[in-house]
Amino acid sequence: MNYKIHTLSLLIVLASCGPDKSKQQTPPPPPPTVGVYEVHSGSSTYFDLYPANIVAVNQVDIRAQVNGAITGIYFTDGQQVTKGQKLYSIDEQLYSANYQQAQANLNVAKANLAKAQQDADRYNDLAKNDAIATQVLDHALADLQASKMQLKAAEANVNSVQTNVRYATIYAPFSGTIGISQVKLGTAVTAGAMVLNTVSTDDPIAVDYAVNEKEIYKFTQLQQKGFDAKDSIFTISLPDGTVYPESGKIAFVDRAVDAQTATIKIRLYFSNAKHLLKPGMTCNVRIKNSSNAMQLLVPTKALFEQMGEYFVYVLGDSSKVSLKRISTGAVISDKIVVKDGLVENDKIVIDGVQKMKDGITVKVVPSKK
Repeated sequence: MNYKIHTLSLLIVLASCGPDKSKQQTPPPPPPTVGVYEVHSGSSTYFDLYPANIVAVNQVDIRAQVNGAITGIYFTDGQQVTKGQKLYSIDEQLYSANYQQAQANLNVAKANLAKAQQDADRYNDLAKNDAIATQVLDHALADLQASKMQLKAAEANVNSVQTNVRYATIYAPFSGTIGISQVKLGTAVTAGAMVLNTVSTDDPIAVDYAVNEKEIYKFTQLQQKGFDAKDSIFTISLPDGTVYPESGKIAFVDRAVDAQTATIKIRLYFSNAKHLLKPGMTCNVRIKNSSNAMQLLVPTKALFEQMGEYFVYVLGDSSKVSLKRISTGAVISDKIVVKDGLVENDKIVIDGVQKMKDGITVKVVPSKK
């Protein structure tokens, strides 16, 4: 019996000497893995972007100037036309008949004037010899004056009717591209009421964009300075992101600032020999800015914003990171100019920024490209 009590006591003592699981601590988590970037200086060439619209330098809506039915269409939709090329004809039978009638009336007026002139000349001769009453001469001279006025009226009527005959045929006002016809053969048209088609010039073509009034001096200087045709200060990116291969030049700065928006319109001209640019397209004007000074550039993905200020995590001794506020400049592709806050060869976190806290230790791994 004593032996059993002794064994039980020993087990109790051994159990009391075992590890206390409640007091065991969880090991600290491994340091987060990050990718870093070594800060270097680079070219500060970048592009300012402005939303813009492509417009024709010259464009006009074709409208009928007389009433009638379309009797002829002398082009293919979308083709290139030359100045003076015949585009449409409108039924001119009525106008031709009116013209013939006006010509006949003109001939009658000429005959009446000739007769009145003869009468006036004869009565003048008789009056010199007191062989005719003064009243008869006065009537003859009045008839002569009336005949002259009737002739002028007849000539004006001929010109007016002749204009209608001429307007019955519509010609291209300048060389360019004609659009899709809005009328078919036989369509009845009314003078000035309907747009039959549109003709616009293609080469060069214009690009319009607006800038803040604070930038007027800058663009006026660029306009006055001029530059080599091979320069690429002004380029445009198309809706699909493609950069148009030709560079442009400033055609003019608009005459006045829009009082409501405090902006002013700038127009650029671009060569468009291949007709790649079409009026109505949208694009972005890219204005190159470059400086000979080298500036610190860092990837934009390394930055995060707090209360309108930008920060990065800088890798220090013992693989600890520290939070630093920086002053930024222009964005250049996927990088941004750092004006203050970093120095050459600083190493900043670019992968794993979301896991960072000031002062923590990190494990550096190769950065993701």
